Amino acid sequence: MQNSISSLQVFLEQFAKKATSAVVFPIIALFFITLFFIYYKKVSQPLTGTSEWIERRITKSHLFFMATRHPMEKSDVLPLIIIMAAFSFLAFFKLGAISAPQSFFRFLQSMDTITIELQEPEEISSIMFYTGLWTGHYELEFSEDGINWREQENAADQESKEEPTPAMNQPHSHLFKWRYADINYDNPPVKYIRLTAQTAQDTPIELGELALYDQNGVLIPFALINSADAPELFDEQGLIPDRPTYMNGMYFDEIYHGRTGYEFTRLIKPYETTHPPLGKEIIAASISVFGMTPFGWRFAGALFGVLMLAVLYIFIKNIFGKTPVAVCGTLLLGFDFMRFTQTRIATIDTYGTFFILLAYFFMYRHITTQTSAPFRKSLVPLALSGVAFGAGCASKWTVVYAGLGLAAIYTIRLVLLAKHYKEEKQPGFRAYLTKTLLFSVLFFGVIPVVIYCLSYIPYGLAKNMTIGGGMFWDSRFYDIIWKNQISMLSYHGNLSSEHPYSSQWWQWILDARPILYVNSYNNGMRSTFGAFGNPVVWWGGFGAMAVMAIRMVNHRDGKALFILVGYLSQLIPWIPITRVVFVYHYFPSTLFLVLALSHVFDTILERAQSRSKHAVYGYTAATGFVFTMFYPALTGISAPTWYFANFLRWIPAAWPF
Repeated sequence: MQNSISSLQVFLEQFAKKATSAVVFPIIALFFITLFFIYYKKVSQPLTGTSEWIERRITKSHLFFMATRHPMEKSDVLPLIIIMAAFSFLAFFKLGAISAPQSFFRFLQSMDTITIELQEPEEISSIMFYTGLWTGHYELEFSEDGINWREQENAADQESKEEPTPAMNQPHSHLFKWRYADINYDNPPVKYIRLTAQTAQDTPIELGELALYDQNGVLIPFALINSADAPELFDEQGLIPDRPTYMNGMYFDEIYHGRTGYEFTRLIKPYETTHPPLGKEIIAASISVFGMTPFGWRFAGALFGVLMLAVLYIFIKNIFGKTPVAVCGTLLLGFDFMRFTQTRIATIDTYGTFFILLAYFFMYRHITTQTSAPFRKSLVPLALSGVAFGAGCASKWTVVYAGLGLAAIYTIRLVLLAKHYKEEKQPGFRAYLTKTLLFSVLFFGVIPVVIYCLSYIPYGLAKNMTIGGGMFWDSRFYDIIWKNQISMLSYHGNLSSEHPYSSQWWQWILDARPILYVNSYNNGMRSTFGAFGNPVVWWGGFGAMAVMAIRMVNHRDGKALFILVGYLSQLIPWIPITRVVFVYHYFPSTLFLVLALSHVFDTILERAQSRSKHAVYGYTAATGFVFTMFYPALTGISAPTWYFANFLRWIPAAWPF
């Protein structure tokens, strides 16, 4: 805690020193958010000319979870279709290139060599290459006669005392990307080019495509190149881009999760084993359909990001019963920066968050099942909540935190239900409790374990096991699973690395430290994007969460308690963690920020008079306006550097725009 206080002091000092004209925007935003909550407090007061204030004082409130579950109506169909269509377009627009090299030449081991012959000697000005699986580098050599060879090294490093960097390097951080070979610009014309693979411990390495440019920077036509040794390196020349960008290659943790998804499709032992497999298997399914392309490895995440909105819409409608609340609440999540950016990158956080939303959605449907309903009706949503929880855990361990909240809500509901049975003098609670607990062990114990183990099927396939050949009865399969759990626990428990964009939990609440994924400059233009929150959603959502706490204490509001428990179960476990963490770990919490704001919206629409209800629509419109304002910083679309500096750097000490 002392470290957090010191970090906050440093942050405030830096903010004061670097304040710019963009600071006016957060001041305006906070001003109107404050006015919104002042208005909410006003409409929450007892209505003038009524005895409501007396009723509040003399009526003893009871915490009540067995509320009415409002159904979807015909009036919800069109708004939901429009929302899904609009955000589907935003999700898939410029998501990534739909094509990329699919054939790779494999150097089977270190020192494997290929030779490329040109029809006529050419002065090679540059070489661009597309990397594939595995790591190492390629020794690049040129020759005029095919006998005498000249090795190409990094020109800059030749002047330093350090060991020269290979001209064609393929490290972990640059797989499935277009890269430039670092070569001299004063080479004489050559007719032969030789590549020699250099890998660790004689492991293989794959190269996708080569682009050779002459002295004028013009691509040498394939017809002038003899590539008999490695035809795969010149068979997709039509896919060569103008330059490497995030649109045609991997970025950030896609190099782990997207790569692992691809390895699953090829039944190769996965490189990244620090998280459970299910999220990467979903990416693998996407790659199987669309190919190993940027669009292919990102499609599933974008799809799940849109599906979140559909689930949330139904969720909000079930809780509050008002179509305007469902529309506005869903738009809040739709316009949130974190959901938009994080679901358009091939990482696993999207799937964990999606399954958390599903688990809480079905848990709410379970606890709102009427006591008069047949027992089996309460089991269906409980089972689906358990399945969603299991799928989440099989995607990322942090979903276990959601399990704490689900367990708390489940327990509170049983306690209140016992009290209800007692007060109504109804028999049968003991039998109901026994059956519910037994089925809960199945739904939240056995089934999640089964889902978790099944997610490791690709690991077994990579070891030449087969399902038909008895994989599930083979002790080696479960040995793989067990050893991976030990490895993951060791990795996360001992992780001590640092990162320039790491953050702490209090910075998440303040939206004070984005993580930048892409950042490039060109002639006064900037292309950048990263993960952080829409301030109108995050700042207002935290204020709404405080309202939930007040309503739970003062009004014994079960809906407010449900939302508050969900939020705290996602945030509190991160507070004592000292390893490097990032703002995207706050992604699941944003679901409950939106639910809290939806609760506030519901109260205003329920109690406000005539035009005053427009406060809800105005707040929603503000989130859309800010989303539009920040769109360049969420998509990588080029914009002038002055636009970022003067309009988007709301927190100069921390927002790297």
